[in-house]
Amino acid sequence: MTALLIRPISRPLARLAPRTLRGRLSLVSLTAAAFLMVILTVVFNAVVRQHLQRQADDELRTRAAAVATTVETGRAGIRVRETSNDELLDTNVWIYAGTRLLEQPPSATDTSPVTRAAARLAAPGGQHCTTLERPGDPVQLCARPIGGAATVVTALNLSPYRSSADTLLLASLALDAVVLACTYVLTRLAVGRALRPVRTMTDQATQWSAVASTERFGTAEQPTELARLGASLDALLDRIRAVLRHEQQLTRELSHELRTPLSRIVAELDWWRARPRSAADTRTIQAAIADAAQSMRTICDTLLDDASGTAFIAPGTADVLPVLSLLVERPEIPGQVKVVVDVTHPGLQAGVAPALLERIVSPLLDNALRYARSRVGVTAAREPGGVRVDVTDDGPGVPPQFAGQLFQPGRRADPADGHGGAGLGLPLARRLARSAGGEVTYDEQHAHGARFVVSLPAG
Repeated sequence: MTALLIRPISRPLARLAPRTLRGRLSLVSLTAAAFLMVILTVVFNAVVRQHLQRQADDELRTRAAAVATTVETGRAGIRVRETSNDELLDTNVWIYAGTRLLEQPPSATDTSPVTRAAARLAAPGGQHCTTLERPGDPVQLCARPIGGAATVVTALNLSPYRSSADTLLLASLALDAVVLACTYVLTRLAVGRALRPVRTMTDQATQWSAVASTERFGTAEQPTELARLGASLDALLDRIRAVLRHEQQLTRELSHELRTPLSRIVAELDWWRARPRSAADTRTIQAAIADAAQSMRTICDTLLDDASGTAFIAPGTADVLPVLSLLVERPEIPGQVKVVVDVTHPGLQAGVAPALLERIVSPLLDNALRYARSRVGVTAAREPGGVRVDVTDDGPGVPPQFAGQLFQPGRRADPADGHGGAGLGLPLARRLARSAGGEVTYDEQHAHGARFVVSLPAG
């Protein structure tokens, strides 16, 4: 039942709460200032009222002391001497001899509330004061004994004092309202100005992340808090840039690797549609298309597994000779180039899946076939702790000044050399080999043509 009673109240309050940080900080500042101003106003007006009350009491006692000097007490009784300022001195003054009234103000009557209040003050004896609350006309009365036989009671209208206190209260409330309004406005302006760099940084980070910009916040001079925010945003932008770069690289690699089986499918279909074919030809073409489609599926699975990081978790094993033999039997090998496969141990196994071994060696073989003049050699042998596969060709080789850039994506020694390629095969081969715990290197000591060396774990 408690939850049912609270929720209808909290929801409207939640809807009324500001949604922006500037609004919330301004509301908190306004609430704190209002709480402080209320306390200060209450304390100030209480002190003022108490001070005014003391002033009224002091004035009454002063007048009572002045009147007391005109009262003579002795064996002959109590006598009130007349003075030159008797009318002013006797204003709102009552003189009692015990409980008997000797003198009272001309405007007062014996039955008036003020006279009765004065009589009550004079009866007990002792010096004390009381307030007679009358609507719109409060009166303060103070009694002063004289020699134990007479009592002087003086009265004072408190309306001017109360009016001054009320005026001060209204002025305090008006001042509080002005101060609170100024506090709210200045807080919003200050917070808005303080958050302006954050808003600018947010817009810049959004724009830079969308275009993969190299701009960063680290070089800009900012306060400590904004510098920490800038460092966090820089790290986030770097991760976004790395993800975009990885995504683009994966897209280019998939396009690069799928181009060959797609070309084979298109070529088989073009050949089949050129003229009517026999049933045997059709079956052969269907088998070739199915093989190319399976190759495309294997390529996608291998590259996507590597991109998701699962290739190294379950590497598998592959018989090296069947994989290399399948690679060199591709129909797109130029007729003038002879491909020789040499495996020193027919049962040689590598510690990678067959599809991954194919994807590692295939770009190296494509590169060798692209530049070879007459011969390409693929040699596999066992080495300490693993398996080594060499891919060599008798082409022009790699220019020495370009050897350090061979495995950078998209780089080619001479883009205008008339050979195809996008500069993605070699980086892909090295990345896949490293994901399986191996390596792909270029042998700069090879004299004629080019030699690439694949080192893989043993199966």
